[in-house]
Amino acid sequence: MPMDWEAEFVFRAILIGVGATATMDIWAVVMKRAFGVPSLNYGFVGRWLGHMRHGQFAHESIAEAPPIAGEQIIGWSAHYVIGVIFAGLFLFVLGVDWARDPTLLPAVLFGIVTVSAPFFVMQPGMGLGFAAAKAPKSNIARLRSLIAHTSFGFGLFLATWSAAQVFQI
Repeated sequence: MPMDWEAEFVFRAILIGVGATATMDIWAVVMKRAFGVPSLNYGFVGRWLGHMRHGQFAHESIAEAPPIAGEQIIGWSAHYVIGVIFAGLFLFVLGVDWARDPTLLPAVLFGIVTVSAPFFVMQPGMGLGFAAAKAPKSNIARLRSLIAHTSFGFGLFLATWSAAQVFQI
């Protein structure tokens, strides 16, 4: 029995979002092991999000903010949920038909566009300023964010292509 559009959309968004986010994380591990490039501390993301329930949305320095119970779990969970949301937005824009026969360029371009989230929301909220302007090495921080989100774009393509091979929906 064929899957209805909504179910297929949600199924693909979850599968593609998790796959693309995992690709981004694998890239971060490769960069750390091969070149010593530190990856984002998702505990700080969890700390930032955890403080929001108390009405604090911005910090001078998230590293100096009081820790939140479970901040690692909160941060890592948010990382994957955001990846699924981004994948859903991408599928909404391009359509499920694209997911049945994906192409690389739209996925990579969308990955690059997603760097606007940390540049304009997360980094300012965590005390780094817009596009990491207050970071000690702001240009390096921007480049790392851009590379990470480009890897997410490649992950969008790889996860979508893999799903298209396995699930003939």
